[in-house]
Amino acid sequence: MVLGRVKKKVVAAVLAAAMILGMVGCGKTEPTLGTEDSLAGGRETQETHGTEEKKETQEYGTIEISELPDFTGAQAWDSDLYVEPVTGIDNDFIRGVDISSYLSIIESGATFKDFDGNVVDEEGFFHVLAQAGINWVRIRVWNDPYDTKGNGYGGGHNDVETAIRIGRLATAAGMKVLINFHYSDFWADPNKQKAPKAWAHLTYEDKKAAMTEFTETSLQAILDAGVNVGMVQVGNETVSGLAGETEWDRMCELMQLGSAAIRKVAKKNDKDIRIAVHFTNPSSKSFIDYAENLKTYGVDYDIFATSYYSFWHGTTEKLTSQLALIAERYGKDVLVMETSYAYTNDDGDGFANSVSLETENLVLNYEFSEQGQVNAIRDVMQAVSDVGDAGLGMFYWEPAWIPVQVYDPSAPDAAEVLASNREKWETYGSGWASSFAKTYDPNDAGKYYGGASWDNQAMYDFRGYPLDSLNVYKYVFAGTTAPLTVTGVQDAAVEIGIGEEVILPETVNAVLVSGSLKEVPVSWNEEQAKAAQQAGAGLYYIDGTADVDGTAFEVQCQVDILRVNYIKNPGFEGPDMSMWDIDGTAVDREDDNNKRTGTYSLKFWSQDAFSYTVEQEITDLAAGTYELGAFLQGGDAGSSAVFRLYVTVGDKTYTADSAVNGWLKWDDPHISDITVKEGDKVTVGVHVESGPGGWGAWDDFYLYKMD
Repeated sequence: MVLGRVKKKVVAAVLAAAMILGMVGCGKTEPTLGTEDSLAGGRETQETHGTEEKKETQEYGTIEISELPDFTGAQAWDSDLYVEPVTGIDNDFIRGVDISSYLSIIESGATFKDFDGNVVDEEGFFHVLAQAGINWVRIRVWNDPYDTKGNGYGGGHNDVETAIRIGRLATAAGMKVLINFHYSDFWADPNKQKAPKAWAHLTYEDKKAAMTEFTETSLQAILDAGVNVGMVQVGNETVSGLAGETEWDRMCELMQLGSAAIRKVAKKNDKDIRIAVHFTNPSSKSFIDYAENLKTYGVDYDIFATSYYSFWHGTTEKLTSQLALIAERYGKDVLVMETSYAYTNDDGDGFANSVSLETENLVLNYEFSEQGQVNAIRDVMQAVSDVGDAGLGMFYWEPAWIPVQVYDPSAPDAAEVLASNREKWETYGSGWASSFAKTYDPNDAGKYYGGASWDNQAMYDFRGYPLDSLNVYKYVFAGTTAPLTVTGVQDAAVEIGIGEEVILPETVNAVLVSGSLKEVPVSWNEEQAKAAQQAGAGLYYIDGTADVDGTAFEVQCQVDILRVNYIKNPGFEGPDMSMWDIDGTAVDREDDNNKRTGTYSLKFWSQDAFSYTVEQEITDLAAGTYELGAFLQGGDAGSSAVFRLYVTVGDKTYTADSAVNGWLKWDDPHISDITVKEGDKVTVGVHVESGPGGWGAWDDFYLYKMD
């Protein structure tokens, strides 16, 4: 045993792998791991592995269940945070949190407090959540998040036993529990859906048997422990696979087997357990396809759920429309399974944050503050509620993932604190991954293991004191007494063609504390505006003053005086694509987060090798010198890929080659000194040749006259 961590499992967590391995004859003997008392229910376990005999007794104590508060009919709450009530919700609306890392955090030595500043025990922690308005807890479950020596992979070491311990605490607080089966030994997400170690070398038929056995046995163990399971999730963000399978027919068959196992256990135990499937990115054009695939392959489920992070996944309006479409077309309830937002830009543990003001390619519609966090959560709740009766609620992802010890890089003991944190991450799994995960996930966890990259999105501060934003789950019923004040005024921006009059906006947007906008009058420096117009093409900044209820705010207007762009629909924003001639496959106009500006881009992807050409003919150009350009991003196209921008003028062709360098890392291939004579036929375009799996997008073509 390494680092003092004893590998802990209940018999339910190991029976599936053991039985299936026995069926196919590929078992591996593991060492005896000894005995450990559980923190929940006084369970005693003695476990041996491999072909040796397994002995285990489970003695869970009776759970004394508290009653959750009912916030319907509440009066506006006193708070410095402004919260507008969410319309259309009742006390059954799911206001959930995923706290899968909680036990590993407290085992690492961190403490949590109540709103009076008192340190609370495990039961007290869940009482604080309940009083804040939280009524559901989500818990992830990995099959076997340990290496052969019993060292945990990190991320909370979330095996079945951990789910039982957290689930019993949540149940005692009166909450319902969602069990999130990843069907992996570690993180499953849009980029990886790796099969558990015990399933890695099984035939597909044996994997199907393992899916059924693991689901039934694990869920039964959780129920036997007294956990109030109200929902079970079959897979996690399964947009690209499930348990190592990447084809939709097999993915859906495994989902159906998981669903059938849940139905069987629920019926056996006379429990009302709803089944959820989980995808991500409702701004994607592919989002509706997930539901269609489930229908095509006959998956039995109750709830279609999605991850929605505003900094990655578009607007709440798009979220509502996509969920409403699925509810109407497929007759399913819908749910936001994951969401979050940052309350600070600081890093609390010495491991960099995933989301920060310095992170590239984020859309930050809210400020990094408690108020911004509240606004983000409240808006998601409203978006789901706006779906109607089918909109069940939301879960916040990891509000209790705080640092083990607070790391201040400027403090004299910074090195010692960081070293201590690293030891705790390794020992107790309180970071996102330990170094031991490299045996299972060498390309991600094996390279980047460490602490919590989500601590700035927790709803507790770095020292475990609850933020007032945690109370948003009850505040949304009646709102708060804080006034709806103006926090600032947005700068303006205009684009005009060269030679056009510079007309500045008469109003600008004042930002309210709720995050909403209010138009207010503005006056501009006319002398600066005249000077910009006389100067010609370029970028200029005009000073202004906005009047907000008698208070003056300084603002600026960015004026971009552009040369005339002779390409029609250059950013693919218009639905009419007739001016573009597209020859080939794997490329289409799409509204997702691959655009450079606006809403749309010309997106390409295929699992097979592909090629295409996209052209536009430009007529009636005046004689002169021109410049052609476009913007390209993407990846995985292969070493022999071709990305060529070209323009043909009469019988002469000009070209510029480019390459893809990553998501939203835009290259700007361009061609200068293009000579056009009166009457010349001009054709602009791109030609692409890509290996299997290549992806990316073109956006913002331009053709400017330079003289």
